Parts: sequence; structure tokens; C-alpha cells
Amino acid sequence: MKTSLKALLAILFLFSMPLSSLAQTQDLDPENTLYLDLEYGRVVIKMFPDVAPNHVKRIKELTRQGYYDGSPFHRVIEGFMAQTGKPGDGSGDGTGQKLDAEFSDMSHYRGMVSMARPDDINGADSQFFICLGFSPHLDGKYTIWGEVVSGMRNVDKIKYGEGPGFTDPDKIIKMQVAADVKE
Repeated sequence: MKTSLKALLAILFLFSMPLSSLAQTQDLDPENTLYLDLEYGRVVIKMFPDVAPNHVKRIKELTRQGYYDGSPFHRVIEGFMAQTGKPGDGSGDGTGQKLDAEFSDMSHYRGMVSMARPDDINGADSQFFICLGFSPHLDGKYTIWGEVVSGMRNVDKIKYGEGPGFTDPDKIIKMQVAADVKE
């Protein structure tokens, strides 16, 4: 009985992960891969230019400008998501360049990266979130543009909190397009 329970738990864990997370990170296209560095370690994000070309293009532009460096995770809800993408305290509209939605048939599984937006469905700007759990209620409402393929354990360490009482949030130390990194 114990062996069956362990096997069942292992299967459940496997199916709770996005399938592409099982791929080797060395097979990634450096031009469409982000390195998001946290105090806990590196998070590797595979971007989907074929799914959300305008969002991926904009994320890369902002990343190359250093826009995300130092941005706080200003809204982090256990089992739901960790939101970032606006320097300073994380509030405000962002850069002022709105993006039209690019919805797909992809689902908001744990590790998926999607754009945050105001009530305007075409109002995404610079803020994004990483799903901490399966959130199918977001499907068709928010643009998925990437997926964490390595370092999700580092994302899981981000402090929970949101709103005015949330002090000392974790921040992005540095975010880079992998093609630009000279190691």
C-alpha cells in the first residue's frame, strides 16, 4: 500500500509540472530565453515568440534596457502567482506602451509566465506574473508569453504579500536575455 501511494504521489507531481519543464535547458534558443536572477538563485524562462510575438518582443526590449532590474515582486499570493515588472514600489501603469492581447490555447499551469493588466483586455504593459499553481480561470483573459523551465524552486521562495502593508518584498536582481550574457 505504501509503494502505491508513493507511486501515485510521484505521478501527481509529474503531471503538476508543465511538460516542457522536463526539457533540457541547454536546448533552449538563447534569443528567446530569459535569466531572471533572484537572491535565491536563477530562474530560466523560455519565451514563446510563436504564441505571443508582440509581448515577447516588448519583454526583450525592456529587459535589454535594464527596466526590470530591481523590480519588486509586489503581489505574491500563495498557490496563485508572483507578480512583478514595475520598478519602484510596483504600482502605476508602467511604461505607457499598451499591448494588444495575444491569447492562445495554452493554460495557466504552475510555472507559466503571463502578462498582468488592468481591466482593459488590451492594457498589458510591463508587469507580468509567474503562476505558482494551476489557474485555468485566467485562460483566455491574460497573455501567456513564457514558462519557467529551471529554477521554480527559487520562485517558490519569494515572500508572500501584497498591498500597502507589504514591506520589503523580494526583487529581481537582474533580468537578461540569455543571448546577451557573456559567461
